[in-house]
Amino acid sequence: MTGAAAAGMGSGTLAMTGAGDLFWFALAAFAMLALGLAIKRIVPVRAQKN
Repeated sequence: MTGAAAAGMGSGTLAMTGAGDLFWFALAAFAMLALGLAIKRIVPVRAQKN
């Protein structure tokens, strides 16, 4: 199966593992959460002076 045909059939066929689309959405959500936390740790925190 070519890459273009696999991309046209949906995300469940990309890895050919038999896992459902819900697995891939959960994996993407986890990756986005990890990315957000990493950016939060890298960006310096502006300390508020009271």
